[in-house]
Amino acid sequence: MTLAAHRRYLSYVVRHKWFVFVEACRLGIPVRGLLHDLSKFRPSEWFPYVESFYGPERTLAIRAAFNRAWLDHQHRNDHHWQHWGLAEDGGGTKWLPMPDGARKEMLADWIGAGKAQGHTAPNDCRDWYLKHREIIQMHPETRSWVEARLVPL
Repeated sequence: MTLAAHRRYLSYVVRHKWFVFVEACRLGIPVRGLLHDLSKFRPSEWFPYVESFYGPERTLAIRAAFNRAWLDHQHRNDHHWQHWGLAEDGGGTKWLPMPDGARKEMLADWIGAGKAQGHTAPNDCRDWYLKHREIIQMHPETRSWVEARLVPL
């Protein structure tokens, strides 16, 4: 990995964190906004992310390392909806409701990620959510909260 790849990733992470912080302040959770995604600076997440997003190729080993880093990231950060899925011994997944701070940070994350990637139209986050709604699994209470903010009827 080149130094340029690390710089590009750092630039993206800082930009993303800034936009999430701004949204987190708007949602009344500035401390969560400041602490957002700090685990991305851990070597176990940093290096696989840099290789996966900015490396010269995506080998099976790089994909496997990224998948592990992404799983670690979800487990370390309760603002990801995947964090709240409980794999049951008999099969299936039980979805637990997200606490208020986590779901607010999730919304700030979605909006901040979009802005960091150049999506700044007022409905960009809503449109992204509607496009991915069927694969995003969450407790009905959490979904209702999200949709009340993103998808006004």
